[in-house]
This record gives sequence, C-alpha cells and structure tokens, in this order.
Amino acid sequence: MDPDFLPRRRLLTAIKNAEHATQQVKDAAVRAAGLTMAQYNVMILLTETPGITSAELARRCFVSPQSMNETVAKLEKAGLIERTPHPLHRHVRETVVTPAGRILLDEADDRVLELERLLRDHIPREQQEVLRDLLATIEALAHGRE
Repeated sequence: MDPDFLPRRRLLTAIKNAEHATQQVKDAAVRAAGLTMAQYNVMILLTETPGITSAELARRCFVSPQSMNETVAKLEKAGLIERTPHPLHRHVRETVVTPAGRILLDEADDRVLELERLLRDHIPREQQEVLRDLLATIEALAHGRE
C-alpha cells in the first residue's frame, strides 16, 4: 500500500478529525448557554439575514425542511424567535430572533468566540489565510468545481 494512503496520513481523515474535535468543543460551549447546535446555527443565520424562510434555513444548515421545521417550532415555542406573515407573500412567514433569543444567542456566541480566539492565538495570521484557502479549495473540489 502506498504510504501516503495509510489511514493516519489521509487528508480526509485529518480534516474529519479536526472538524470532529472542534465541533465537540463548540457543541459543549453552545449547550452550556442552553442551546443545541441546530438552534445556535439557525439563530446565527437569522441575525445575519432577518426574515429568511425556513426552507432557506434548511438549505444553509444542510438539513431537511422537516428537521428545520422542528427546530424552528422549538425555538418559537421557547420565545427565542418569532414568525410573522410576510407583508407581500401570504404563504411565507418571516422569522426573526426575539430580544430574549438575542440574549441567549449572545451568551452562546461569546463562548464560541472564546474558542475562535484560542485558535487564532495559536495559528499565525498568514497560516490562517492559507488554511481558509485550502479549505475553500477542498470544498470546491468536493462540489465538482475547480
């Protein structure tokens, strides 16, 4: 077997291991603030694009519309988001983070940003840019774009 393709040397394995480790730590930080990762991701997207539809949230979070509907329903029931009829499209509901949701999201995001700072403090700025470029290249190749 080619030594470059031994499991411990495979790029996909290294990427998966790094992603798994960072997601575990991020998940713990978000849960400590009282949110699940799915809820955190939805609320972050809602602050970036208020009024986004559940269908678009599902696409951006890489989950099924049914799964997103469950997450949105739980957030709405908890008073962390609010859904209102769209002023122009009667079958579309706009979703926004409530003030109570914003407080909880800020707490969770502060914890996540601590982890982000830790990474940034230990990886030189130039290497961060190289890493971002490499990850973008990997993503493009995986999607068939070169």
